[in-house]
Amino acid sequence: MSDLIYKSESFAIIGKCMEVHNQLGSGFLEIVYKDALAYEFKLAGIPFEREKHYEVKYKGIVLPHQFIADFVVYDKIILEVKGIKNLPNEITAQVINYLKVSNNKLGLLINFGEAQLNYKRIVF
Repeated sequence: MSDLIYKSESFAIIGKCMEVHNQLGSGFLEIVYKDALAYEFKLAGIPFEREKHYEVKYKGIVLPHQFIADFVVYDKIILEVKGIKNLPNEITAQVINYLKVSNNKLGLLINFGEAQLNYKRIVF
C-alpha cells in the first residue's frame, strides 16, 4: 500500500466522500453531493477547484469544446462525482481523458448512487 500515488491526499478525499455518503446516503442528484463535498473540503482545509475547464489540443490547435472536471483537489487529483446505480466503463474512460488533458497522474471516480460508496483510483 505504501507505493500508492498521493496516498494521504486520496485517503483524505475518500474520507470526505464517505462522510457525505454517510450523511446523505444514495438517491440524490450529483449536484447535491458536489455541494456537500465542497462544504466538507472547505471545513477540512483541503484545497480544491470545482468544475475546472481543460482545453483539448489537436494537431497544434485548441478544439472548441473543453473537458470540465468536477473537482481538482490538491491541484493534482481529478475527482469525478457520479450518483448512478452502476458505473459503466465509459465513465472510467472519461476520467482517463481528463487525466490526459490535465497532465495529472491520479483520478478518483466516486459513485454515490449505490447503497455503499463505490470508488475507483485511476492512475495515468
